[in-house]
Amino acid sequence: MQLSLDQIKAQIEAAVPGAQMTLVQNGSPSGQHSLLVDKEHALAVAHYLRDGPGLRLDYASNVAGVDWPDTVVKEIVRTKGVVDGMEREFEESVERKRLGYLEAVYHLYSMELKHGPVILRLRTADRAGQARVPSLTPVWRGAEFQEREAFDLFGIVFEGHPDLRRILMWDEFKDFPMRKDYVEPDDYEYEPTAHDEVLEKAKRHVSTEGTPQ
Repeated sequence: MQLSLDQIKAQIEAAVPGAQMTLVQNGSPSGQHSLLVDKEHALAVAHYLRDGPGLRLDYASNVAGVDWPDTVVKEIVRTKGVVDGMEREFEESVERKRLGYLEAVYHLYSMELKHGPVILRLRTADRAGQARVPSLTPVWRGAEFQEREAFDLFGIVFEGHPDLRRILMWDEFKDFPMRKDYVEPDDYEYEPTAHDEVLEKAKRHVSTEGTPQ
């Protein structure tokens, strides 16, 4: 029988001293809630999820990137001021900028115990210079290419990854096309591919043999 997320959270906090676990509720019809773990203890928590009793989450089926841009939050605050010569307390609305962040979301299953998914989230400090999380590829080898994809398309830097480089876009490509503020360019930089060689051979064949019927 699969443990609830509350039970898993309690087990992790007991087994990994200092681990900061947050239960993230999902209000959609799927109801797939998740666990957010702090970066400093992410590897230790991942090892426990893979090897811990009653868990044995030995398979990472999917690693997804999520972009949460900067937002402006309105808050109601109470303040004091002088009105008609008298000090009064009143409420006013203030705006505060909330820095955005990126997340790497892992869907974990146990092939041995046949249960899952347990969804684990890692969160960056921001969307710029601190967009870093530990790589979990040392724990789940199957996450290697999927972490590369999240790096390529979202700009999440997975520290400790064995081969972190672009996997879909070419090396000279700028920016991260799955971020919500990405602006598509008017024209793309030309990137030669093996397909160009095939086209050249086809052109030579047509010019030599005539137009095929």
